[in-house]
Amino acid sequence: MTKRRKFIIQSVFLSICLFATQFVEIRYRYLAIFCLGLLAYFFTAFSLKEDLKKIGWLMNLPLPALYTVAVALFYFLLPEIFLTRIFILVFFGIGMYAILLIENIFSVAAARTIQLLRAAQAVGFLMTLVTAFLFYDAIFSFKFSALINALLIFLISFFLLFPSLWSVILNEKIDKITIQYALILSLLISQFALFISFWPLTITAVSLFLVTACYVFLGIVQNHLAGRLFNNTLREYLRVAIIILIITFFLASWG
Repeated sequence: MTKRRKFIIQSVFLSICLFATQFVEIRYRYLAIFCLGLLAYFFTAFSLKEDLKKIGWLMNLPLPALYTVAVALFYFLLPEIFLTRIFILVFFGIGMYAILLIENIFSVAAARTIQLLRAAQAVGFLMTLVTAFLFYDAIFSFKFSALINALLIFLISFFLLFPSLWSVILNEKIDKITIQYALILSLLISQFALFISFWPLTITAVSLFLVTACYVFLGIVQNHLAGRLFNNTLREYLRVAIIILIITFFLASWG
């Protein structure tokens, strides 16, 4: 069986499982979502086993599992409208297939250079941001305290940013620089989460603000690691950050 066929089967099967979680009793639903994330992790390991290196267990497998959990949590929070849920299922299936393709490219590129790497890095960057947004939205939907929000967002951000930063350099071993950058960026985003928790904003506005911070920080560091952080690039990221901060300020219901 070819890898692409495995990826299609995995994406369809996980989409069906995601739909099935809605029929689980509420008290067991979060356990079902956790198990679904584990399924995504081990199915991805099975699909990529031919090219998966030791470091791949830490770098290539987390995003499919985290993406699955993030969509499942977001799916659980949606109103029970049939068309909306079908749209999310289709979105999930397509996103999962795209993630499997890029993780396959990363696992191969860790051993040899391939032409599709730059495209895979761009798609991986996008899917990391999508997963972050869904997680941030879910976390703030649970109405935790500001400190709990910051702690959860720190953890989620680290497990998303660490593999994303590694995908730029594709080292065969975990290096301190990647860990340090992932920790610093996650801490910065969690501090923004703590800060924005006290603003009178909707959950969607808060999530967009945080994912924009993630976009700016991750984009700057990825370009730095790739040796492509020029003045124009830095100014572009800073311009986006300032614009979003101004928009978020005016979206707040200061009353």
